[in-house]
Amino acid sequence: MRRLLDFRSKKSKTKTFSNPSVSSASAEPAGAVAQGLQVVAEGTNPTVDIVAVHGLNGHCEKTWTTSDGVNWLRDLLPGDLPNARVLSWGYDANTHSCSRVSCQYLFDHARTLVSDLCLERQTTQTAKRPIIFVAHSLGGIIVKSALIHSDAARRGALEEHRSIKLSTYGVMFMGTPHQGGSGVALGKLMVNIASVFVAADNRLLQHLERDSEWLQQQLGQYGPISGDFVTKFAFEEYPTPTALGKSIMVVPRASAVVPGAVNGEPIAIHADHINMVKFGSKSDPGYKTVSGHMRLMAGNAGDTIGGRWDTEAKVNAVHSNEPIKTFTVQSSVSEVLRVQHFVGREDDIVKICEALQYDGLRKTAVVHGLGGMGKTQLALAYAQRHREEYSAVFWVNIKDVDTLKQGYAAAAKRISRDHPSLVQLRAVAEGSDLDEAIEVLPGRNDTGTFDIRPFLPEVDHGTILITTRSSQLELGSPVAVKKLQKIEHSLEILSHTSRRDGLSSDPYARELAETLDGLPLALATAGAYLHLLGSFSFAEYLRLYKASWFRLQQDTPQLLSYEDRALYTTWGVSLDHVKKQSELAAKLLQLWAYFDNQDVWFELLQECQQDGPDWFSELMQD
Repeated sequence: MRRLLDFRSKKSKTKTFSNPSVSSASAEPAGAVAQGLQVVAEGTNPTVDIVAVHGLNGHCEKTWTTSDGVNWLRDLLPGDLPNARVLSWGYDANTHSCSRVSCQYLFDHARTLVSDLCLERQTTQTAKRPIIFVAHSLGGIIVKSALIHSDAARRGALEEHRSIKLSTYGVMFMGTPHQGGSGVALGKLMVNIASVFVAADNRLLQHLERDSEWLQQQLGQYGPISGDFVTKFAFEEYPTPTALGKSIMVVPRASAVVPGAVNGEPIAIHADHINMVKFGSKSDPGYKTVSGHMRLMAGNAGDTIGGRWDTEAKVNAVHSNEPIKTFTVQSSVSEVLRVQHFVGREDDIVKICEALQYDGLRKTAVVHGLGGMGKTQLALAYAQRHREEYSAVFWVNIKDVDTLKQGYAAAAKRISRDHPSLVQLRAVAEGSDLDEAIEVLPGRNDTGTFDIRPFLPEVDHGTILITTRSSQLELGSPVAVKKLQKIEHSLEILSHTSRRDGLSSDPYARELAETLDGLPLALATAGAYLHLLGSFSFAEYLRLYKASWFRLQQDTPQLLSYEDRALYTTWGVSLDHVKKQSELAAKLLQLWAYFDNQDVWFELLQECQQDGPDWFSELMQD
C-alpha cells in the first residue's frame, strides 16, 4: 500500500476533555498527526478516485473507523466499488492544544490538498481520472476551497492545479456547515464543531469565529462553479455530546444543506456528527445510502469528465491560436444502462483486446453468445476501460435497419455539436487522426435478419465491436461469451445485487448459484429480487423459483434451452411479486414487453385511453 504520510510529534500543553461520542478508534494517538495522502485501496482497473477528507480534530484513518476497527473506506467500499482507487487525506487540524494547532489554516490546507493530489495523480499517470470527494465536517470547506483554488489556476499560475477541478465529478458533504442558519453565524457553527473536542477557545477557534465573515465571502466564490459537480448534502439527525457534556446538533440541516443548489440533493444520516461517517457493516443504513450514491456517481463520471477534458483542450487551442491537434468526440456510452460491478470476464476482455489490436488496418471483433450472457456489459466494459485510446466512441444499436440509421444520425449530430466547423472536420478527415475511433454495434437478436455490411465505414482504419446472439456472423474476429465457469463469480453477482455478504457459507445461496448455471442476467435478476425483499431468504427464493420453473414447463414448452428457461423463470418470480403488489402494474409491464425499450412517450399511451381495455383506462386516470 502506497503511503504519503507525515507524523509530527509535539507535546500537549492544554487540558482536554473526553467525549463519550468519540470512540477510541477515532481518538488522535498521542503525539502523532497523520498528514498527507494515503492510498487506502488501489482498486481493480480503477476508473475513478474516491478522495476522503476529514474534519476538525480528525484523522485520515480514524475519522472513518468504528470502535471495533471497521474502516468502511478500506473494508467495505472496495467490495462495492472495485473499480475505484480510494484515498484519504490528512492534515493538522488538532484543537487539543495551542502548540499543536498548525499555522496553516483552511485555505492553506486547501492548496496543500490540491498539490498532494496533483503529485499523486501525475506520478501515477492518472491526472485525468474522475474524482469523487467525500468530506466530513470542516473538511468540506477545505474541499470547496480546494476547488475554488483549482478553478482559478491558469497558464503560468500553477496550471497543473486546474486538473483537480476539471476531474471532479461529485462531492459528498457529510455534515459540512455551508452557511449560517436560523440566525446562527457560520463562525458559531465552527465553534460548535470544535466544542465537541475542546472546552476552551484556542487560536484556531478564535480564527474561525473572528474571520467567519471573510470566510463566508471567500466561499461565495464556490457558488458559480458548484453546478459543475453532482453534490450530496448529508446532514446529521442526532445531537452530539460536547466536551462539557452538553449535547447539541452540531451542524443542523439548515446549515448542512444548500437550498436550490444545482445538481444538489439532501440526504439524512441517522447518526450524530461524529458517527455519521462511521459504518460498521454493509447493512448499515448510512453506508447503504452513501455507497449507493457513490456507485451512481462512479458509473456516470467517466464520460462527463472525458468530455470536460476534451472541451478544455479545444478552448486552450482557440486561446493559443494553435490548430487542434487531436480530434475527439464525447463518448455516447453514457446513454447506455450499465452494471456497476463487472464480474468474471477478464479473460474475455483480453480476447477483445487481442482481436482489436491496431496494426494500421480496421479491426472488427464480433462478441457472440446466448441472451443474458452479458455481451452488452462486456462491450461497455471494454469501451470504458480503453476510452483514452480512442478519439471517439460511438454506440449504435443494430436491432433493425431503422434503428441503425437513427444511431448513425445521432452520431453525426454529436460530431457536429462537438466540432461545428466544417473546415476543421475536412482537415481531420484528410489527416490521420481518425485511426483510433471505435464503433460499438450492440445487437439484440440474430443479425442475420438483414445485412449490416453496407452500413459499416468503408475505411482502412478504426475499430468496430459488434455484439450478437449469432455465431454465424463472418465479419471479423469472433469472441465467444459463455456462462460464468466459477461458482465464486456467480456468488459474487448474487452478493453484489442482493447486498448480502457471506454467501459462500450459505448452502441455499450456493444451490441457487448452481441452479442459475452461471447466467449473469438471471443471477442479477434473482439478486435484485432478494435486495428488494430484504427479509427474504435464499431458501424461500429457491422455493418460488422451482414453482415458477414448473409452471413455465407446463405453459411454455417451446422454450427448449435451459438458459432461456432459467432466465424466464427468474423473470416469472419477479412478475408474480409485482402482481401481488399491483395487478395494474403487472399488466403494464406485460404491455411494455411489446415496445422498444428506448422511445416510449406518454402521449403514445394517452391516445389509447378511450379505446383501450378497462384496466388501461383506469391506469391512465391514476
